[in-house]
Amino acid sequence: MSQEIDHARRHFFGVAAGTLAAGLGAAASANAQPGSVDLSFAPLKQIDAGVLSVGYAEAGSPYGPVAILLHGWPYDIHSFVDVVPLLAQAGYRVIVPYLRGYGLTQFLSSETMRNGQPSAVAVDIIALMDALKIEKAVLAGFDWGARTVNIMAALWPERCKAMVSVSGYLIGGQEAGKMALPPGAELQWWYQFYFATERGRAGYEQYRYEFARLIWRLASPRWKFDDATFDRSATAFENEDHVAIVIHNYRWRLGIAEGEPKFDDLEKRLAAAPTIAVPTITLEGDANGAPHAPANAYAGKFSGRYEHRVVSGGIGHNLPQEAPAAFAKAVVDAGAS
Repeated sequence: MSQEIDHARRHFFGVAAGTLAAGLGAAASANAQPGSVDLSFAPLKQIDAGVLSVGYAEAGSPYGPVAILLHGWPYDIHSFVDVVPLLAQAGYRVIVPYLRGYGLTQFLSSETMRNGQPSAVAVDIIALMDALKIEKAVLAGFDWGARTVNIMAALWPERCKAMVSVSGYLIGGQEAGKMALPPGAELQWWYQFYFATERGRAGYEQYRYEFARLIWRLASPRWKFDDATFDRSATAFENEDHVAIVIHNYRWRLGIAEGEPKFDDLEKRLAAAPTIAVPTITLEGDANGAPHAPANAYAGKFSGRYEHRVVSGGIGHNLPQEAPAAFAKAVVDAGAS
């Protein structure tokens, strides 16, 4: 265990308690709902990495161990707005990028395919690490972000010190995506079928904000977010490539859209459902309304140090924003190896 991370682990609990106490006090004094504390990132940064110009938030010591936090759909970097101060105060250098198709992240060329396949998103983050000269990091995410860190840990374990994944093991492939599920399970994926149609593309283009708000409510039925919290994240969906990336992602998963040939070898390796050997903590909220497998269905996919934690208190799919202290603690604990 490095001295730096050991110090971070010891220091975390006091920092977390103090920060949460201050935040809850402010919320109570304003009679606010959870998730409405007005926290924001410092001015964002921009860097060319691979095929993208990536917009990202950065906080903490430039010399600390690195944690890279990845958001999902339809969310953005503000899912981690309360996590970042906890990790920064615990000694981490924290990087929170917008994924392709979100926020300030832009393609460098108009000729590049607007590809949403999962391996492409993972390659983006490897390119970002290279651009920032980060050799290894604790990788943590939920939804698309969890799938991305799973892929990175499986294919590039030398770049992953440890991993935190909400809803467990999310690596899959097109063939698996073509398999029919029982009707009740298919119902949970209703939006994939909607996006498979041109009506769905047009509907998402026109109603992307209403769509995102609906997903937030369904996926986190007990999270009482307010308008300001949603609006802060919804600006990320104004990205000119957002609709194309989202639609392609879900069509690719169903096997009705092609990816890029340069990712074929990676997809073949992922289709074999490789085990993940890096130290891992998986998290699940006790009120997650999004489709997710039970923990015992994927525990065997982690061959290294592994722990599963259930976060109680009505916590839904957007776990980092709904339970920031639990998410930050998992990052610190996973990285303490």
